[in-house]
Amino acid sequence: MPIFEYHCMDCDKDFESLVFGDQEVSCPICKGSKLNRLLSTFSHKSSGEFSSSKGPSCSSCSATSCSTCSGS
Repeated sequence: MPIFEYHCMDCDKDFESLVFGDQEVSCPICKGSKLNRLLSTFSHKSSGEFSSSKGPSCSSCSATSCSTCSGS
């Protein structure tokens, strides 16, 4: 799936967006268009365990409901 991660230069927030083709992307928080595309990391779920190339911490995780985040 074409899901990309971005950092908004206007409001300093990170977000993910499903993007098809040449679709224009804007920040869902402030509607800004000054964006930097971030390097996405790989993760997978196997045997009920979550594994990420970011490592065990969620210090830069943008998810709000994974089992290792406090926002679950």
